[in-house]
Amino acid sequence: MTEIKNTERELHLFRLRLTALGALVFVCFALLLARFVWLQVIKHSDYAAQAEDNRIAVVPIVPNRGLILDRNGVVLARNYSAYTLEVTPSKLRVPLDETIDELAKLVEVDIKDRKRFKKLLEESKNFESVPLRTRLSDEEVARFTAQRFRFPGVEIQARLFRQYPLGETASHVIGFIGRINQGEAKAIEAREDAANYNGTDHIGKEGLEKSYERQLHGTTGYEEVEVSAGGRAIRTLSRTPAVPGNNLILSVDIELQKVIEEAFGEWRGALVAIEPSTGDVLAFVSRPGYDPNLFVDGIDQQSWSELNNSLDRPMVNRPLSGTYAPGSTFKPFMALAALETGKRTTSQAIFDPGFYMLGGHRFNDDLRGGHGTVDMRKSIVVSCNTYYYVLGHDMGIDQIHDFMKPFGFGQPTGIDLENEKIGVLPSQAWKRARFKGASAQKWVGGDTISVSNGSGYNNYTPLQIAHAVANLANNGVVMKPHLVKIVEDGATRARQLTVAKESYRIPLKQENIDFIKNAMVGVTSEPGGTAYRVFANAGYTVGGKTGTAQVIAMKKNEKYNAAKLAERLRDNSLFTAFAPADKPRIVIAMVVENAGFGAAIAAPIARKALDYYLLGKRPTEKETTKVPKEDAETLAPVEEPSSEEVAAAIELAKRPAAGAAAPAPAPAAAVAAAPAKVPAPAPALISPTGPAPAAGKNPAAAAPKNPAPAPAKTPATAPAPAATPAPLPRAPAAPAPTTPAAPVAPERKKQ
Repeated sequence: MTEIKNTERELHLFRLRLTALGALVFVCFALLLARFVWLQVIKHSDYAAQAEDNRIAVVPIVPNRGLILDRNGVVLARNYSAYTLEVTPSKLRVPLDETIDELAKLVEVDIKDRKRFKKLLEESKNFESVPLRTRLSDEEVARFTAQRFRFPGVEIQARLFRQYPLGETASHVIGFIGRINQGEAKAIEAREDAANYNGTDHIGKEGLEKSYERQLHGTTGYEEVEVSAGGRAIRTLSRTPAVPGNNLILSVDIELQKVIEEAFGEWRGALVAIEPSTGDVLAFVSRPGYDPNLFVDGIDQQSWSELNNSLDRPMVNRPLSGTYAPGSTFKPFMALAALETGKRTTSQAIFDPGFYMLGGHRFNDDLRGGHGTVDMRKSIVVSCNTYYYVLGHDMGIDQIHDFMKPFGFGQPTGIDLENEKIGVLPSQAWKRARFKGASAQKWVGGDTISVSNGSGYNNYTPLQIAHAVANLANNGVVMKPHLVKIVEDGATRARQLTVAKESYRIPLKQENIDFIKNAMVGVTSEPGGTAYRVFANAGYTVGGKTGTAQVIAMKKNEKYNAAKLAERLRDNSLFTAFAPADKPRIVIAMVVENAGFGAAIAAPIARKALDYYLLGKRPTEKETTKVPKEDAETLAPVEEPSSEEVAAAIELAKRPAAGAAAPAPAPAAAVAAAPAKVPAPAPALISPTGPAPAAGKNPAAAAPKNPAPAPAKTPATAPAPAATPAPLPRAPAAPAPTTPAAPVAPERKKQ
């Protein structure tokens, strides 16, 4: 049969399919149109911005770091630009070690560079570029540029570098910068000025570079650059220039600093020099030092190990973080305390037999046989220990503590450096908080005796001692010590003083201050004064005080002999001074570790510093103190005094105390090397209006019978300018203290 086609039905099906297809096409076009509207209308601004971002790169402009200059305009820290070869590990297509080996064929990469790179790589994120070589030569830059296509992830960048042109000089003052590590990066991200560190790789790590980081850093600028699809810059569209960091003009006289550092030679120690009327720190010496340039690019492991493991601990900032017993440099303050509190008058005297008995405990004087009759002035001039044993017992520790605190002992000075140690100004409350157990917490008479003589629990930084002497020299007017005198705006050159006015005033009687100052002048100007020979023919008048501080405890009845001790176990040598005495322009406090008698090493270094600052006199090569430390015992004062000193001692011993009715006879030991063969009486107060009290009536009679032994101290380390300074020039445009117990205060050499 022949099938008859249903034309209408097929036509209906065709139309139905065509309609469905048309609807599908319509829906597709509608979707396309909707998407087009979404992209081109609704989201136009967003995608336009993203497209612009792909075309335009915002590049941070790192600001020039501020300069650091001394008070006379000498540049201590500056910047220079150089090319670096940097690797971004996340962009490498071949293993890192292979890439470095290939790069070494074009650019010299030594073992030191590889070790530093690995260390920096550990401290950086994978997507950050890390410098492999710094300060490339033009030839090296050209060689790499020609082969750059072979090294994706490796770039040459122009960077600013920090340079310290004087190297080790004043390294603990200036400090250094280094690459930002992960911990520092997190801290920066949490700060309000985090955006200001975009593009910055380095930050201040130590010294003024760290404490003035925000002022030195400047303000980051930005540049909008049009880039190609390959990421290369085509043109600059806009630019916001960076604002350079502020310049720091220091109070430090770098030439004075050099003279002092050279004078220290091989000795370890610290010296702080302050202008008392302003608080300007004129010199801030910590020996030994280090070269801060080693840290700018990232110090290599060998150099770091040498610094970190050295027994001399060159990385320790001794004036700021080293704490020491002040020794006899504490005595002028004790004498001033006695006058201010009414415990003594200037004319009251004691008879010194060479020791002081407290209960059954004997505290020896520095001179065998004693100094005879000793009034307050003589006690400072000849540094009589016994006088201060008696005075300390009469005052008591809390009265000593309360008087010393305003001078800055055991208190932060507020100097513009971080990590300042506080030290220890002992008191009964301090001991209760410091020790555990009722017996250990109890303050006993022997503790006070040791403290009154500058030993015991006393523990201060050289900066604190200098600050205290400056407060004394400035008649009780306290100026905050500071290293930065002026902050100069990097753009406008506007200047601002950091310390414009006094902090506070210590209420003191001027006649008492004048008496103490005059006695300190006697230390350096009178025969018999402990620093008399050091300052002979100085050409200016200086007030000073020598000090010798014990490092280790000596056994009972054991005599100190430097020659029999290891060099690092010998006494510390201290000296404090102010000059000119009538109107002090400079105050010095210093310690020379394990150098013994204060007038042997410390005072001569101070003399060189004062000669330069006051007279413009530089020490000759022959005069420079560069004595090997192992010969320290030959520098200690000999047991036999010179004939001049014997004559001076005889005269002092025969001289009655000011205001005493009858002079007491001086024992033979006060004027000769051999001790007296007759028993010496215990020290007793001699009334200015009557004879000495009878035996058994001395102040020691009521003392406790079992005083605590005196603790020994261990260090915690752990130009000639015009009378009015010239205007400062503008910048160029471009450890916890240790207190081991000592069984007895041993017989020591002269303080």
